[in-house]
Amino acid sequence: MAQRLALRRLLSLAPRGPPAPPGRAFGTSAGRRSTFNVQDGSDFQDRVVNSQKPVVVDFHAQWCGPCKILGPRLEKMVAKQEGKVVMAKVDIDDHTDLAIEYEVSAVPTVLAMKNGDVVDKFVGIKDEDQLEAFLKKLIGA
Repeated sequence: MAQRLALRRLLSLAPRGPPAPPGRAFGTSAGRRSTFNVQDGSDFQDRVVNSQKPVVVDFHAQWCGPCKILGPRLEKMVAKQEGKVVMAKVDIDDHTDLAIEYEVSAVPTVLAMKNGDVVDKFVGIKDEDQLEAFLKKLIGA
């Protein structure tokens, strides 16, 4: 497991795709800027619990069919919020300790966190209107 985490960290540092043309800012899709994969417990503490922005935490698993539907849908809706909220993805098979700590008993489970506290939660798939309402409640819009 430690080797897998080390490999993930190494791969996350590797440049992807061609270099940016001179004079242009490095570009990524809005979804990539607002979404990240949690690497370990301290990463979760730093980027989720201590976040200045509200955070949507998506507890999921690779083998979970509904997670594969909800994940991209949720990423799209978070990206539409234009930086007012970020999304952390937590694979429960890699981070069982976090799943236990946050009482995740089924996937997908999505938590809304503000100032390190869970302020809302849902389990299962939601449509885009429901996700939009969930996010607006979290950011106070």
